[in-house]
Amino acid sequence: MFRTKQPKILAVASGGGHWLQLLRLRPAFGGIECIYASVNQDQSRDVDPDKFYLIPEANRETKIMLLLLCLKLTFIILKVRPTAIVSAGAAPGYLAIRIGQLVGAKGLFIDSIANAEKLSLSGELASHHADLMLTQWPALSRTRHVKYRGSVIHTTKFGDPT
Repeated sequence: MFRTKQPKILAVASGGGHWLQLLRLRPAFGGIECIYASVNQDQSRDVDPDKFYLIPEANRETKIMLLLLCLKLTFIILKVRPTAIVSAGAAPGYLAIRIGQLVGAKGLFIDSIANAEKLSLSGELASHHADLMLTQWPALSRTRHVKYRGSVIHTTKFGDPT
């Protein structure tokens, strides 16, 4: 008899607004095992009792930390074996989606609402690799790779305006 792999989400974001936007998505993950990863250990309280992994803060200016971030994300992804990786932004999310492709995980990248004029660097990179790339601004969904489905900040768990 064949077993269907149970869905498992790895939700990854850097700190600040990226983390807050990811938290707004939590109700959408109801009933699915979800593991979180971010850059501040205090954020584990936001997702308790779900599993949380601490990852290094890194960006294009901190090359050594980017390498450490890649190693840590690789370890987490190989241990967790997610079926999907969801990110609300920055380098950790983009890298997690790229590494997750190696184990067959689908990737969803949601660019930060702060990027109203153009996609972030991570968003631009993710738009070529994520299975679904979302922007929170209609004007930025001009290409077939980037879709607009609303704003994380302006919706509740049922999609009603707040």
